Amino acid sequence: MPKIGLLAIQGDFHEHILALDRLGVESREIRKPQQLDEVDGLIIPGGESTTIVQLIDIFGFREVLVEKVKNGMPVWGTCAGMIVIADKLKDHRPEPLHLMNIKVSRNAFGRQTDSFETDLDIKGIEGPPFHAIFIRAPVVTELREGVEVLAAVEDGRPVAVRQDNMLATAFHPELTDDTRVHELFVRMVERST
Repeated sequence: MPKIGLLAIQGDFHEHILALDRLGVESREIRKPQQLDEVDGLIIPGGESTTIVQLIDIFGFREVLVEKVKNGMPVWGTCAGMIVIADKLKDHRPEPLHLMNIKVSRNAFGRQTDSFETDLDIKGIEGPPFHAIFIRAPVVTELREGVEVLAAVEDGRPVAVRQDNMLATAFHPELTDDTRVHELFVRMVERST
């Protein structure tokens, strides 16, 4: 079984650990760049994207993390994590990692009070629709070469995308008891090792 790292500098990384525990997958909290050598894949959790990016830069993660992903380490960004791994943002801040060929709009569905839940059909996940929780969620506004849409909301805007070894979801799979998106990422990591 692969070891999955959780970028544990801000956000809801603990909920991802619980989801991976339910799958019997070993996880590790990552707080220093050198710890990336100890894991086979990385989840960047939801939280506050500006703060996460500031801490990535303060703790010296940016160069090491970008290099690891470009060399094949799978990464999954959920909500704020989607913003962090995007190539471009509709907003002026924060400065993303420029990894995935997407442009993202932060808080695209509105404020905290506009948070919502909906059922999504997600490509690559079998069974009934996935019950997705959106909290101040981003959305993909532009897709470029190599990006596959896995799920979209009713109006057609993409909320789950994949490119090579990268996965991004605008919603929070870790806040449900449904581990199918985590299973999808674990399979990506297994294929990469």
